[in-house]
Amino acid sequence: MALTSRGRRDRSLNYWPGYVDALSTLLLVIVFMLSVFMLAQFFLSQEISGRDTVLDRLNRQIAELTDLLALERSTRRDLEISIGALETTLDESQAEQARLQELLDTGTGAASRAAELAAALQGEQQAASRALNQIDILNQQIAALRRQIGALEAALEASEARDRESQTRIADLGSRLNVALAQRVQELARFRSDFFGRLRQILGARDDIRIVGDRFVFQSEVLFAPGQADLRPGPQPELDRIASAILELSEEIPPDIPWVLRVDGHTDAQPIATVRFPSNWELSTGRATAVVRYLVSIGVSPENLLAAGFGEFQPIDPGTTPEAFARNRRIEFKLTER
Repeated sequence: MALTSRGRRDRSLNYWPGYVDALSTLLLVIVFMLSVFMLAQFFLSQEISGRDTVLDRLNRQIAELTDLLALERSTRRDLEISIGALETTLDESQAEQARLQELLDTGTGAASRAAELAAALQGEQQAASRALNQIDILNQQIAALRRQIGALEAALEASEARDRESQTRIADLGSRLNVALAQRVQELARFRSDFFGRLRQILGARDDIRIVGDRFVFQSEVLFAPGQADLRPGPQPELDRIASAILELSEEIPPDIPWVLRVDGHTDAQPIATVRFPSNWELSTGRATAVVRYLVSIGVSPENLLAAGFGEFQPIDPGTTPEAFARNRRIEFKLTER
């Protein structure tokens, strides 16, 4: 009968954890991808914010160029009106000059009248000369204004082209960032799957070591005495096997993937109050730290390890029986992104 019970338990261990592992892994991938997507959106919003600053500066420059262009065009219209008025005055002066010349040629009037007409003619000629000089100056100013307007229009077109180029680069950057993050998620998920597969092989089927979602769970009694945060004296074969798997995995993960093995300490809900451990926070943190220190002592890089203590606030069994308390006293290993 004992053999029958043991056989049933073995079949359960061979079938049920795999089903839970598949569902939990799928949920982890979805949550992780959502987290990565939110992170990508955050970085993208930071990049777009920087681009918006550049675009605002370009828009202000465009507005200034547009105002200057409008001012130059208004000045050009005023100069053209002035030229028209001067040309009209010149025509009138030339007509008056022709009339005076005609009177002078006919010889009518006295000598004094002739002198007066000659003086008037000279004045009209001087006025016409001044008008011609002003027309030349105005034409030069109009030509200069046209050159300035051309330069402003070219600068405006260049600013608009830079604006379009910036928008294109922002869109391209966001697309490439999303692709890169998706690739990193897939790569880390693949390495996590490989890591758990190796741990399942080297640890085998044990009652005190089990899989909960994306984590390997050790009962605290495997490593620690009750109420203590120092590893039990003597060899630690389970931790040695985990360290071996971590070292093999670290050789395969590319250096640009920021990964860590998180070691989480958990306690049951029974209170503790000693000099060393005023609460379960200190006890759970001390146990996680002890495991991390042991892994470092046998060659695991501390840059790829993280210790965290959760006290009694993350139970996996809400019951209050001794069995439930025992299940909640645990050390969890989780491969995740730094």
